[in-house]
Amino acid sequence: MVDSKTEKIIEESMETGWITEPDAKLIFSRAGLEVPRYTMAKSAEEAVKFAEETGFPVVAKVVSPEVVHKTEVSGVEVGITEPDGVREAFTRFSGIDGFTGMLVEEMLKGTELIVGAKKDSQFGPVILLGMGGIGVEIYQDSAIRMAPLKKSDIRSMVSELKARQLIEGFRGSEPVNMEKLTSLVIRFSELAIQLEDYFESIDLNPVICTGESCVIADARIILK
Repeated sequence: MVDSKTEKIIEESMETGWITEPDAKLIFSRAGLEVPRYTMAKSAEEAVKFAEETGFPVVAKVVSPEVVHKTEVSGVEVGITEPDGVREAFTRFSGIDGFTGMLVEEMLKGTELIVGAKKDSQFGPVILLGMGGIGVEIYQDSAIRMAPLKKSDIRSMVSELKARQLIEGFRGSEPVNMEKLTSLVIRFSELAIQLEDYFESIDLNPVICTGESCVIADARIILK
């Protein structure tokens, strides 16, 4: 069952056909999924205040109902280390079509994964787990299962990945916290079932995982 706040976000997004990142992250956090500390800034000084309170470096992203793929309009600035950089990003983003504000969030590092869902007309929500980041379309290293998922499904999906050693810890690197990853994917599959009457696809890319956490760094929900 979809809660009233999530239902309101979906209704207000129907005209554009997708849910902007700040609202998508609100939906995920309400469902118990971990997201970075972030704010939706309406002014440059509001963005600077948040960055200073959170601590540099930060990530800045354009928010516009007309921009589905932010990287295609140079709408993402990673690793901003000082207030003037935040102001410059806000000024630049404000010239992008449909600009409504700037998402500012803490910068995270770790293993980049993708978690996604598509609505299959016959089977319902189908869940994807794979290696994420900017190379996701090049490597196409992923596994899929029908929702809802259980713990054994997550272990099985990871075992199918060609780059699974990056998750397990490669050449002394820190392994991903499998308990956190499993919890995230199971909760996500449950949410996909709740939202199946509303969405066409959901992409969490990247989900940044470390030995301590798995956090949704970027998210997009395409509506039916």
